[in-house]
Amino acid sequence: MTKLALVATASLVCLTALPIGANAAGPGFCADYSRAAVRQFELARSLPGCLGGGSARWNPDSQIHYGWCLNVPPGAAVSEREIRTRTIANCRRRAGY
Repeated sequence: MTKLALVATASLVCLTALPIGANAAGPGFCADYSRAAVRQFELARSLPGCLGGGSARWNPDSQIHYGWCLNVPPGAAVSEREIRTRTIANCRRRAGY
């Protein structure tokens, strides 16, 4: 086997050995994320008129949030949390809090 073929084969083996979710958030991060998502859901639900129709973003099931988080980069989970935070802040303003 030529040196180039050996390097190419070794590279391919290394690439296929990488975990599929290599860029996904880890279990500890996602556990924290899912707990916060449920707390945000409960807070939003307590504010009059804050929650419209149901969606995955606004869900009381921590396992839904946890499972989603495990399959996305940490930045996506941070963005979701920030969206919920802004929504709750807007709801509080409208409710006069």
